[in-house]
Amino acid sequence: MAQIDDLPPLRDVIAAHGLDAKKSLGQNFLLDLNLTSRIARSAGSLDDCTVLEIGPGPGGLTRALLAAGAKKVVAIEKDSRCLPALADIAARYPGRLEVIEGDALQLDPVALTGGDKVRIAANLPYNVGTQLLINWITTPKWPPFWSSLTLMFQKEVGERIVARPASKAYGRLGVLAGWRCNGGILFDISPKAFTPPPKVTSVVVHLTPDPTPLPCDLHALEKITAAAFGQRRKMLRSSLKALSKDAEKLIVDSGLGPTARAEEIDIAGFVNLANVFRTAGAV
Repeated sequence: MAQIDDLPPLRDVIAAHGLDAKKSLGQNFLLDLNLTSRIARSAGSLDDCTVLEIGPGPGGLTRALLAAGAKKVVAIEKDSRCLPALADIAARYPGRLEVIEGDALQLDPVALTGGDKVRIAANLPYNVGTQLLINWITTPKWPPFWSSLTLMFQKEVGERIVARPASKAYGRLGVLAGWRCNGGILFDISPKAFTPPPKVTSVVVHLTPDPTPLPCDLHALEKITAAAFGQRRKMLRSSLKALSKDAEKLIVDSGLGPTARAEEIDIAGFVNLANVFRTAGAV
C-alpha cells in the first residue's frame, strides 16, 4: 500500500475513532491508498479547482485528492463520527480542506463551492449515489457548475450510466447521462478493497459535460423516458399512450415506428420524441 502522507494508515484511523461502517449510511470504506490515488489521478488536474467530495468517511480519497495537489477539497459528511478523523486531515493540509456535516441531497453544491471551477470526485454512498448523479446531470443550467465527475458506483449502476441501445442495462439513466455527458467506465474495484467488503464489484465512472447537447427540454425528456422505460417491454404506442391519445401519430411524427420498444431507441430518437410531444402539449 502506498504511503502518500505522514498521517496514520486508514485501518489505524478507523480503529482509533471507532468507525465501523454503517449499512444504513451505505458505507464501505476504501482503504487501499493505491486505489484512492488512482481515482484522484483519474479526476484530472486538481491544482486549479475545488474538488467536491461526498461521503469521505475516514478520508482515504480525501487524502489522495489533497496529495494529488487539489487546491481545495470541500467534503460533505453525514456521519458525525467521521469528523474528528477528517479534522486531522484538515490540520495536515492547512486551508485546503473544508468539511461540512450534512446530507448532500439537501445541500446546494454551487453555494458550497463558491462558484469556483469544480470537479466532483467521490466514493459515493451506495444508497444515495444514483440520485446524486441524477441531480448533477439534470441541473437546469447547462453547462453545469462542475467540469467533471469521477465517481464510484456498484458495477450494475455504472453499466446503466454508460449503457447504449439494445443492451440489457440501457434505460432512463443511460439516456439522460448520454444526452448531456461524455465518458465511460475507467476501471473495476474488487470487493476485497473495501471494509467491509460489499457483495458486488464496484466501478469508477468518469463523465464530462457535453457543452452542446441536442436541444431538448429536460422536463419533456424525463417524462418521455419515464413512460417509455416504465413499461419497457411494451411498444411505444402502448407505453406512451398515457401521455397522449395521439401517441401513435406523435411517435410517427418524430421519425420512429410506433411498434418500436424503448430499449431500441437511441438518444437522438428520445430527444425527437420529447420535442414532438412537448410541441403537441403532451408533456
